[in-house]
Amino acid sequence: MVRTDADRNRWLIALSAIAIHLSIGSIYAYSVYQNPLRDELGWAISDVSLAFTVAIVFLALSAAFLGGFVENRGPRISGLIAAGTFGLGIIGAGLSVQLETYAGFVLTFGVISGIGIGIGYITPISTLVQWFPDRRGMATGMAVMGFGAGALVTGPVANYIIETVSIPVTFYALGVGYFLLMVAGASYLKKPPTDWVPEGIDESEIDTADNAKGVSINTDLAELTGSEALRTPRFYLVWLIMFINVSAGIMLLSVASPMTQAITNVDAATAASVVGLIGVFNGGGRIFWATASDYIGRTTTYGAFFGLQIVAFVLMPQISHLWLFSGLMFLIITAYGGGFACLPAYLGDLFGTKELSAIHGYTLTAWGAAGVAGPMLVSEIVERTNSYRMAFYIITGALVVGLAAVAVLYFRIESVRDARGGPSRRPSEQATD
Repeated sequence: MVRTDADRNRWLIALSAIAIHLSIGSIYAYSVYQNPLRDELGWAISDVSLAFTVAIVFLALSAAFLGGFVENRGPRISGLIAAGTFGLGIIGAGLSVQLETYAGFVLTFGVISGIGIGIGYITPISTLVQWFPDRRGMATGMAVMGFGAGALVTGPVANYIIETVSIPVTFYALGVGYFLLMVAGASYLKKPPTDWVPEGIDESEIDTADNAKGVSINTDLAELTGSEALRTPRFYLVWLIMFINVSAGIMLLSVASPMTQAITNVDAATAASVVGLIGVFNGGGRIFWATASDYIGRTTTYGAFFGLQIVAFVLMPQISHLWLFSGLMFLIITAYGGGFACLPAYLGDLFGTKELSAIHGYTLTAWGAAGVAGPMLVSEIVERTNSYRMAFYIITGALVVGLAAVAVLYFRIESVRDARGGPSRRPSEQATD
């Protein structure tokens, strides 16, 4: 291989990816809008939550099924499309609020910006992998950490503009800001030259790293195509695990501000600061848990997610102290973010790398389903009971089911490994395990 020069700095490529993910990660600060929209326009909490739910559904669908489009068009074009779609959706949400049209709000914030989030989510990932063949986990981890940390900026800023100006102006200002930041990031994105290698890296090491794209690691449970993975019980166990883990976290994210106000009796500004801190733990949890899973194993990590969350959800309704309550909420959010960060590696462990992107896309449909279940569950319960307590206990029951699913998956993995003690089997022979 001949070493070639690149016309981009790979660290600026990473920064560009973070700029895109920070912008679209603002979806996690959505709870800041809930009470103002209810108080100013008279929309019910369940109606306001629906827009968030629709955004998550279209996020998951576009991320799952537009991977081919992103690869064919390249990161710059797809990133600019994501910027335009997301920015237009947020600005349109402001216009919808100004015109007091609920259907327009769901269409703009839910559908249009949701599609922009999905395209923006997947746009920089494969490009980062190619620019960081020596540090792939770190590079993609920075991007998804940016997505998780989006609420850190948006929460306090949105609350300030709402209180000092108005809700429509908040959406207008943020929409323009997101658009400009995403355009700046997308404009710099570009795949490296075919024969490019980072300075100071031995070419033989890069060849070895690149082999991971098409060769199964010897510790992988199987090497399956996407369709073969869909015929295995363990795929549906992983899907169920992700669905429950995401439902628990997204339930809190969708009502974090009003829930904190109701249970701890703090004002909106204080609750908005808590929402901002959620971004720190959402992003930090992705790095922490993904790194920990390399040492303790992915199945053990998901078991820890459910065990910790069961304890936290049981305790939270009993606690009125702001920072004790917030601490338990932050713990749950680290598990939420960590679930996303560990997922690609876990799927590689279970199904190999032959069609990992396709399998990852199929699994992300759990994200969309959870985006419906979590927020709608909590909003309906609050409207019927005027309390969050029952929602906590229902989610606790679901988490117990999730922990059981992890245990079943663990024993299925062990049984397949025991069966592989003899000669290796062909992928088609492994597809029904």
